[in-house]
Amino acid sequence: MRIEAVFFDIGETLVNEGEIYGRWADWLGVPRHTFLTKLGAILAGGGTHMDLLEYFRPGFHLETEEKRRAEAGMPNGFGPADLYPDARGCLAGLHELGVFVGVAGNQPVEAAEQFAGLGLDVDVLGISAVWGVEKPAGEFFARCVEEAGRPAEQVLYVGDRMDNDVRPALEYGVQAAFLRRGPWGFIQRDDEALRRCRFRLDSLAELPGLVAEHNGRS
Repeated sequence: MRIEAVFFDIGETLVNEGEIYGRWADWLGVPRHTFLTKLGAILAGGGTHMDLLEYFRPGFHLETEEKRRAEAGMPNGFGPADLYPDARGCLAGLHELGVFVGVAGNQPVEAAEQFAGLGLDVDVLGISAVWGVEKPAGEFFARCVEEAGRPAEQVLYVGDRMDNDVRPALEYGVQAAFLRRGPWGFIQRDDEALRRCRFRLDSLAELPGLVAEHNGRS
């Protein structure tokens, strides 16, 4: 089946969250290497990044802390310096193939403006807090398919997480590409889901060529 539309996750797919976590460590007064070590341990145990923040600050409330950070001149979020260097070329390469390019991830409302500041050429931007649905819900991938205007089987979703990206995309019926980077990409394992992926990537730079080769055979 040809790939006519590609959607990308945001965090650790297009945007490097390393410095974002580093700034949280600074805010909480925790050494960065300690903070990231604990993140890995929590993820390996099936926890989330929110469990990490709660561990270092019991009773942690995200909105409250984000407001305090903003008032202190240390706002949470991402900017052009956080963009992975292979992201821009990948999106441009897919557009050159005539592929519909979308970005859709679990992000707060503020991420829409932050993403606009990256200057990436995309056909649609999906922010979970704006859409009112987030991964891993099937409705999230249904929205991607609706926005693409293509059959589900012609849509490819690219992400770094087995739990939020690969498995739910496959369950909904879209194709999936697993990108091995970031903490989730190296810690989470699911060999069965990995075998079902259309592509396994170590860099986004690989993707346009792989899509072109795949479509040439379809």
